[in-house]
Amino acid sequence: MSKAIHRFAPVALLAFAALALPGTTTTTKAEETYTLRIATLAPAGSSWMKVVNAWNKTLQEKTKGRLKIRVYPGGSQGDERDFVRKMRVGQLDAGIMTMTGMSMIVPAMIVLVLPGFLDTYEELDRVRAKMAPQFEAMFEKEGFKLVGWGDAGLNRLFAAKPFRRPSDLKALRPWVWKDELVFVELYDVIGANAVRLGVPEVYPALQTRMVDMVSSSALTAVALQWHTRVKYMTGWNSAIIAGGTLMRKDKYDALPPDLKEVFDSTAARAHDLLNRSIRNDDRKAYEVIVKKGIQAIDAGDAKAEWDAAYAKVRENFTGRLFPKSLLDAVAKAAEP
Repeated sequence: MSKAIHRFAPVALLAFAALALPGTTTTTKAEETYTLRIATLAPAGSSWMKVVNAWNKTLQEKTKGRLKIRVYPGGSQGDERDFVRKMRVGQLDAGIMTMTGMSMIVPAMIVLVLPGFLDTYEELDRVRAKMAPQFEAMFEKEGFKLVGWGDAGLNRLFAAKPFRRPSDLKALRPWVWKDELVFVELYDVIGANAVRLGVPEVYPALQTRMVDMVSSSALTAVALQWHTRVKYMTGWNSAIIAGGTLMRKDKYDALPPDLKEVFDSTAARAHDLLNRSIRNDDRKAYEVIVKKGIQAIDAGDAKAEWDAAYAKVRENFTGRLFPKSLLDAVAKAAEP
């Protein structure tokens, strides 16, 4: 009698059914276990991680331990560029990312975070709900499954020195995420000399004054301790820091039907809870940093200048990163 041949992949998500001759003992699909390796920049103990940990607990309970999540928080797997690269080569199965990482896969998705375009949650929610099939298809074409949407708060500018007009930024050293497209373009339009750094490098750069301005939500600024190095912030937001969870489609497709069903239902609930939690926590974080003495700046008569800079960014991207038809479709979908 031949021995059963067992092949187990070194990662737990992709487990092959054992091959065996009749009469031998085999491992059935119902007995296999799967582990999803997910990376995120969110620090351990943050609002994001609390929801993800709760999701993982629910997954394991509902599947009796057959499906679980192994999360790598706090940028331990690198920056979002590294997440995308590692997913492509199979070293990671999924990533919880901002639109910076997601746009490395589908550049046109940057349309959701254009400055001065979708700057309320209501608008963003309407667009993502109405255009979900189109967005999902765009990622599937690239070999990824859009598991769910996740936000990181209202995008503001924070600085160590006072500012009000776009031209004031020329005297500052704003940080720009080296892979982020919107603020690279915005600072170019304004004429500011941005310093390109990865997210883990920002806090040390604020300490040494290599940079003295950052774009962030209040919640992210608190979570990463950036708020301890600034004194001013915009009272308005230019956009929502939108993002989501992406998974390799082949890894998702490899899950048995019963595990897919549990994964889909729990993922939907987790991302809904995540967005509600983040939005509430971002509002509270804003109130906290105001109480700590960070001054919210009113654009006042400089609003027209900011709006003109935002419009120029959208103009520069249209036809380069996305067609005008997509921009128009998103604008229409944002309407009540």
